[in-house]
Amino acid sequence: MIFVGSVFAISALALIFVISNFRDNMVFFYAPSELFKAETLDKVQNRQIRVGGLVAENSVKKIDALTTEFVITDLAQELKIQYVGILPDLFREKQGVVAKGKFDAQKNEFFSKELLVKHDEKYMPPEVAKSLKK
Repeated sequence: MIFVGSVFAISALALIFVISNFRDNMVFFYAPSELFKAETLDKVQNRQIRVGGLVAENSVKKIDALTTEFVITDLAQELKIQYVGILPDLFREKQGVVAKGKFDAQKNEFFSKELLVKHDEKYMPPEVAKSLKK
């Protein structure tokens, strides 16, 4: 009985640890329009999130060798993104992108170190396509 009880207790503790670790590492996706809603702003403070949309025309600015600023849009709202890293080869204006990072509500700017872009002309990340349809 002691052995079975110990195995059960250890299994329950391991399950609790896995679930709490999973919750901390979950990354949510937001379109620019969703991000600026009041209830969303409270949820995203100091959390790692993903935002996606189309790169706005004439918005890409190279700050230095690794830092790039650009604006994404979901055709309703725009969001300024500062990306630090080497731009993917397929990155260009009027293209769907997803940036992973943190949103600074005071500066109204998104800081990212990971950028995902589509891999051919017909593909668009499902989250971006869904947000553009809204």
